[in-house]
Amino acid sequence: MAKERYENLDGIRAYACVGIVLMHVLANGNFGLTGFVFEKLIPSFTNFTLLFMLLSAFSMCCGYYERFQNGTISLERFYKRRYQRIWPFFALLCTVELIFDHSLNALYEWFADITLAFGLIPNNGIEVVGVGWFLGTIFVFYMIFPFFVFLMKNKKRAWFVMGVCLILHILCIVRFEGANGRENIINSSIFFVAGGLVYLYRYSLRNINKIQKTAVGIATVAVLAAYYLVTRASLSAIVLLLLFTLFTIVGISAGGGISETLLQNKVVRFIGGLSMEIYLCHMFVYRIFEKLNLIHITGNEIVNYSLIAVVTIAGAIAAAFCWNILQKRIQASFERK
Repeated sequence: MAKERYENLDGIRAYACVGIVLMHVLANGNFGLTGFVFEKLIPSFTNFTLLFMLLSAFSMCCGYYERFQNGTISLERFYKRRYQRIWPFFALLCTVELIFDHSLNALYEWFADITLAFGLIPNNGIEVVGVGWFLGTIFVFYMIFPFFVFLMKNKKRAWFVMGVCLILHILCIVRFEGANGRENIINSSIFFVAGGLVYLYRYSLRNINKIQKTAVGIATVAVLAAYYLVTRASLSAIVLLLLFTLFTIVGISAGGGISETLLQNKVVRFIGGLSMEIYLCHMFVYRIFEKLNLIHITGNEIVNYSLIAVVTIAGAIAAAFCWNILQKRIQASFERK
């Protein structure tokens, strides 16, 4: 059975990935910029990692939900593909960082990282490939995906699970403070379950009419405005859950017109296909420019930020593309043997 494809979601991944890079460059560059864009908008792009959780759950369901339900894929094959997809590039990045930071703690963290099981370590505080915390959470989701399919057996059960996860999310805030973080799978479970729910309703959502699409668009703008204008910190995750669910609905229901221009052009589809690799390596690219003292090369910090953001994005795309080509050639050589 072929995997279902929703190409507009590649566009959403691309914009989210670029947003995360913009946020990290701003947070690490000490540009001292002020105003809504630099103090609230771009810093908020850190939350796109939660969008990636939702999209990951949806995509995993597109590829494997029915196979697990029908018993047509083995656990051996499933887990091998997860490791083959993620481990080589991440292990390479971890090893490179270990070489540059050859301390005992870095060695400990390197070992935890390359198992891809470090997301199971509570409050691990791993700094080797600092952005890798997201991969740790995602891989825990992969580990429990067969159980996730069981939970998403039908719409009624899935809504019950969402209710339980919402309560657990709130308890992570008010009772289990040590679990109140995006890297904790229980705290973030509402986003994975939301992805599963969108999958269960995908046919209805994909075929909504123009009036319904307009309503979804208006709701998206309203929730986005609420997040930036009136949301309190304790409610922000719930608002983001609604917002990113709406983003995904827009992605799977959009077709033609401006949505095709924004979400299906060759550039965003290309970037979206490399989004995981770009996410993992972009801070390495940034650190190269930082070591070369190229962060503040002009007297205008807006220009400095714009320049370093562009070259970081370009460098990360180039590195991800080169790895993608290399990986395909290695896999092809093994298949020939």
